[in-house]
Amino acid sequence: MSIPSTFRLAVLTALSFCTMKFPAEIHASELEGAWAFVLPDGNPAWLKLDKSDSQFVGSMLWSVGSAKPVNSLRVDSGTLTFVRKVSWRPYGEGTVKNVVGPFRGVLKDGELRLTFEQVTAQNDEARPEQIVLNGKRIPPSPARPDLRFVVFGDAISLLNGKDLAGWKLSNPKKKNGWSVQDGILVNATPKQDFAAYGDFGNLITERSFTDFELTLDYNVSVNGNSGIYLRGMYEAQVVDRDSRMQGIHGPGAIFGRIKPSRNVANAGGEWNTYVLTLVDRHITAVLNGQTVIDNQLLEGCTGGGIQAHDSLPGPIFLQGDHTAVKYRNIRLRPVVFKLSGRVRGQ
Repeated sequence: MSIPSTFRLAVLTALSFCTMKFPAEIHASELEGAWAFVLPDGNPAWLKLDKSDSQFVGSMLWSVGSAKPVNSLRVDSGTLTFVRKVSWRPYGEGTVKNVVGPFRGVLKDGELRLTFEQVTAQNDEARPEQIVLNGKRIPPSPARPDLRFVVFGDAISLLNGKDLAGWKLSNPKKKNGWSVQDGILVNATPKQDFAAYGDFGNLITERSFTDFELTLDYNVSVNGNSGIYLRGMYEAQVVDRDSRMQGIHGPGAIFGRIKPSRNVANAGGEWNTYVLTLVDRHITAVLNGQTVIDNQLLEGCTGGGIQAHDSLPGPIFLQGDHTAVKYRNIRLRPVVFKLSGRVRGQ
């Protein structure tokens, strides 16, 4: 008995439909957590998505500044969309770029692929440029460590008192205002304002570190502003005691992330001593002998750093594109043992 051609066509169509591969639908639960991105200029971006009171919420940090909430966040038909106003200067120089339209995200091979368009600011005739970022999922926050069971190794002196051996500019195209004078590391720049970008370069160690205790003295001028980045991503504020930057942006703060318990900095032009202990993404900050942050979780990177992925080792990074600052007695003791077991070599 012959099979009608119309019936055969219907069967073949049904089989073809069953074997077609469709993009996997994503749900809010698959996106929860923090994501690290690398911008086209090599600087970091950070995105966190979470549930709050049954609502899907998010915040984003873009290169400099602090993390800010995103708006119009939703997941529909397998695509994440949200709005975040962004104006930035790639490489910290040249023309300002504005992000236009929403960010759109899809999961692909375990990465969050974000697509957006940007235009040159104040140029109505400019065509939007499409940018794609691939985000790496950051592991969940570890438990608060018990520092009684952490062993530090011998102190490593990061400054030889003679020259910049062991250090380099993070961007060699920037001006170098750094030198060693009478055993003191000096950043001599003419900048006076608190703008995010500057012509002079940031200084980083050639070595990278993971968990450690960092001790140093800093001296920032009246109304001065600078910073020390741990692993190139968490900024401990270096700022004049009486400047307009206070609280979560003031002396002893982890910029935009953790507010110190009090302002115990000395006056501008005087020396201050920091002891910064970083273990399992938790920070303890002791400023001038007083604990102002006590073993608190670092939710994510801070603006102005060089990376956003909390699992990566990184250098000690001294901000040089802000105002003048001095450092001395820079010593680091790496973590060599924790209760959970021996720590891999730094």
